[in-house]
Amino acid sequence: MEVSDEEDDDWFGSRFNDGVNEEEEEEEEEGFVFYDDDVKDEEGFASDFYKAGSDWSCLVGEEDEETVVSSEKNKKKMRQSDLFQSWGLQESSPDTTKKMKQTDLFQIWGLQKKPSPFTSPASTSAKKTNTTGLGKRRRDSLFSNDSPRPCPFYKKLPGTPFTVDAFRYGCVQGCSAYFLTHFHADHYIGLTKAWSHGPIYCSSLTSRLLRLSLSVNPSFIHPLELDVEYSINGIKVTLIEANHCPGAALIHFRLLDGTCYLHTGDFRASKQMQTHPLLYNQRVHVLYLDTTYCNPRYKFPSKEDVLSYVVRITKDFLRKQPKTLIVVGSYSIGKECVYLAISKALGVKIFANASRRQILQSFGWDDISKNLCTDGKTTCLHVLPMSSLKVERLDEHLKNYREQYGAVLAFRPTGWTYSEKIGEHLDLIKPTSRGKITIYGVPYSEHSSFTELREFVQFLRPDKIIPTVNNANAENREKMQSCFREWLRR
Repeated sequence: MEVSDEEDDDWFGSRFNDGVNEEEEEEEEEGFVFYDDDVKDEEGFASDFYKAGSDWSCLVGEEDEETVVSSEKNKKKMRQSDLFQSWGLQESSPDTTKKMKQTDLFQIWGLQKKPSPFTSPASTSAKKTNTTGLGKRRRDSLFSNDSPRPCPFYKKLPGTPFTVDAFRYGCVQGCSAYFLTHFHADHYIGLTKAWSHGPIYCSSLTSRLLRLSLSVNPSFIHPLELDVEYSINGIKVTLIEANHCPGAALIHFRLLDGTCYLHTGDFRASKQMQTHPLLYNQRVHVLYLDTTYCNPRYKFPSKEDVLSYVVRITKDFLRKQPKTLIVVGSYSIGKECVYLAISKALGVKIFANASRRQILQSFGWDDISKNLCTDGKTTCLHVLPMSSLKVERLDEHLKNYREQYGAVLAFRPTGWTYSEKIGEHLDLIKPTSRGKITIYGVPYSEHSSFTELREFVQFLRPDKIIPTVNNANAENREKMQSCFREWLRR
């Protein structure tokens, strides 16, 4: 997959391509394959961005001038130099018009060992990240980054000494509290056992994962309970269930002057959120919104409908082939509801490897802890990494249990499997079948669909909306803010 500054006919280019590379599916769902936060904090850019509210047409790069839609309130065009150059992703040269390869981005981000040709001003004074001893964890090795870059302005909360999901930038000037919305790698990137830049505030479950999986020094971790108001540096902070992965939280901030921010991190909007006292009783002035699927093509079926479909397919398959091994793909955390639904429907235990069992047991959820088993031969329900849901790998997995099972039925639950042609008609899904292996891609997403985002925004009616995904260039921003303006007119 190539990443370039040239958009295709789709809304947000390669970010929303239908043909998702299966080898990268886990990374894409969690978001860390794509550049999402390297907007340069040029003088005046941040203030103009916030003043613009949900209309950012005044914030354009030179390469976007032909697509400019002038703001009625602000006729000034905010000129940026070439975006890749201003982000530090390319040096000025005649070759800067060529497409940037994803491998180039990995090197730039520090995800590969080839040294980046760019050095952040902060790198000379910030402590280097130490990943020694973490080699067993693939993501720790991938996300080690010895050259922190300047923190993007939209990861900082104006009027506060706070940042959100901004650990990859080393010690952020003026930041006295670092907030983490959830334990997915694209949000905690930069956190290791060497972290010493300041206190980390997150949910209790996420705090346990920081200690267990990343060995972060407990003295820096400050767990917060959901729905409890805390005063941090004089600012009222409350965590709200995000309906994403275990431990994920929306973060509500109320400043001394009454200004309220809501940062969604990653979330799937739900009706239940509209009943929360902080959301229906208080105005949200600035909404930091997860815009992963802010595209009209994405209208996911409900989680409940997908779970019912998965259970029905499983029962029907077992009725025809009783000696079938059921496999559910999952990330380090997330998708637990899918295999829990199968476990409860069939009355069977859940097999996972030792490291996944350790993580699942750290949740403190009885319905998971009591149903885990250590021997894959004693249960027909197995949980494997999402990247293992390929015919060849599943065939190899089946060989280990050939005396117990003769076929594999696997589910790949991710929003990237969604198809407009199928929509909510799940019975139209056609599995991939080869030999003894059958794989269903089911649109079980833990991010908000386009329609859910619209309903959430129309419920909150914030003064300003700051997208946290796909905000890298003026064309994307204009497409999203066009949606926001339309939603708020109703």
